[in-house]
Amino acid sequence: MKHSHCSRLLLVCSVLVLCLVTGGARCNKLSSNFYDWTCPGVYNIVQQHVFSAMSEELRMGASLLRLHFHDCFVNGCDGSILLDGADGEKFALPNMNSVRGYEVIDAIKADLENMCPGVVSCADVVALAAGYGVLFSGGPYYNVLLGRRDGLKANQSGAANGLPSPFEPISSIVKKFADVGLDTKDVVVLSGAHTIGRARCVLFSDRLASTKSSANPTLDATMAANLQKLCTGGDGNQTTALDVSSADVFDKQYYHNLLNKKGLLSSDQGLFSADEDVVASTTKALVQTYSDDGEQFFSDFGASMVKMGSIPLPAGSAGEIRCNCRVPNPK
Repeated sequence: MKHSHCSRLLLVCSVLVLCLVTGGARCNKLSSNFYDWTCPGVYNIVQQHVFSAMSEELRMGASLLRLHFHDCFVNGCDGSILLDGADGEKFALPNMNSVRGYEVIDAIKADLENMCPGVVSCADVVALAAGYGVLFSGGPYYNVLLGRRDGLKANQSGAANGLPSPFEPISSIVKKFADVGLDTKDVVVLSGAHTIGRARCVLFSDRLASTKSSANPTLDATMAANLQKLCTGGDGNQTTALDVSSADVFDKQYYHNLLNKKGLLSSDQGLFSADEDVVASTTKALVQTYSDDGEQFFSDFGASMVKMGSIPLPAGSAGEIRCNCRVPNPK
């Protein structure tokens, strides 16, 4: 046991030396076995916490997946969304009253710091937690690549302006994906994450009837009437399932919904119902493919998650391994 501990410590030190000598180049390579020697218990700890959190609230799987997505789209997957402070990304408009799961990440990190202090990054915890959130919701297992480092500061303006909005046309969303190295196929595949989770009325009430207009014609009439009852007279924070057919199960039903005008958000339904152009014809064909072939959706979803999880950090971002995910390490 003592020899194993010494070997592990030596390996950690060797990795740190390589990072310093190469200017961080070797530290940016992600792999599925990154912690096999330095913290092999990381998988069990993350798995146990996610399973426990989802046992209390099944929706937490979707929340952890969303947390990872919103982290990666701003400065890459660097855990910066977890940072507290008035200028934090978590307080940007797309994240306020929306992104959840911070306490689950805190609990995982506390256990990891007890087991292997200073080894596992908060960014990797978020990535692993998202993977288990998908798996425990009935979705695919995919190899989560690890080895990220934590960002030193948040980017609130990046979160406010760079995250895709449910109110944007598909062409704008495709552009934001392209800005981080993802393509149109990734847009359709990763939108399939909306097969689980919930959304607030404020995010889709523009599609409902008002004193000035009738409900959006791309929204099923019965569904529109039910949503109208839910949202009328409220403050916009009432929630409903993103997938009206199988709210808590990760499956291909999301795409079936789009074929039947039952996509909740405008950005969801737009994948199938947007005006015809090159982008729309591509997204429509993919929606039809995944509505027919759940295995293909699962396979492509895993591939797109790995791709998203590998969005590069800005040049010169050496990062650190935070001891507390909410604050940078003291200097």
